Amino acid sequence: MKKLLLSVLVSGLFVALAGCGAAPTQQSQPSNNSSTPAKEEKKDQSLLDKVKADGKILIGTEGTYAPFTFHDQSGKLTGYDIDIVTEVAKRIGVEPVFQETQWDAMFAGLDSKRFDVVANQVGIRADRQEKYDFSNPYTVSTAVLVAHKDNTTVKGFEDIKGLKAGQTLTSNLTDIAKKNGAEIVAVEGFNQAIDLLVSKRVDITINDGLSLLDFLKQKPDTPIKVIAKDPNVSKNGFLFRKGSTDLVDAFNKALDEMEKDGTSAKISEKWFGADVSK
Repeated sequence: MKKLLLSVLVSGLFVALAGCGAAPTQQSQPSNNSSTPAKEEKKDQSLLDKVKADGKILIGTEGTYAPFTFHDQSGKLTGYDIDIVTEVAKRIGVEPVFQETQWDAMFAGLDSKRFDVVANQVGIRADRQEKYDFSNPYTVSTAVLVAHKDNTTVKGFEDIKGLKAGQTLTSNLTDIAKKNGAEIVAVEGFNQAIDLLVSKRVDITINDGLSLLDFLKQKPDTPIKVIAKDPNVSKNGFLFRKGSTDLVDAFNKALDEMEKDGTSAKISEKWFGADVSK
């Protein structure tokens, strides 16, 4: 009995020693985890390489926001933003492929990787910069308060409290309307806002001054008028998913070259008769 007990104790001691000896081997394995940050960094830096490998860049835009992005009489997609981003793509060495969608769906489309970039006069704002990357500004513009020609009560932004404003929900122009107490009526884009204003289903709209000037140049008999200009200047840039550093850098390099060689000014003159790129 004593011999049996001694044999059991000795066997248990060997098992314990073997277990103790195995532990350091298991704990030494995680050293490979140090490579994880490098993989993440490679992923962040790979979008430009992917775009170049595919030979194309997917661009989200409205296609209904003249003169920035719209269809001409032949049905061709054109506009200031289209010309600028097409030139950028050319300098990067890829083909621009446009994916048209409503303004309020653009951010979700970018998030879901339906697009690589958005070209649609996106205002550069601190809250957006928390979630997205922006290129350097390629347009500087001013917001304007617009009302029906028959409206005699609205004299300025201080008069729009409680009035119905036709606005896209996520635009920085909508923020101006909200700040001044207007009731927001959701629209899909500029043209719908103007249609509602003309039919008096909304009282006002706050929109881009350059876009409105172009609209009135095309349709001078539209019964609307500019009431006031917002004192703050809006800077607009191309919008990217957060972490698209390499692609943003490529865009900025192209935009810098376009400014230096006069291409940006030439495109601006074509659409506005003035340089609106800075």
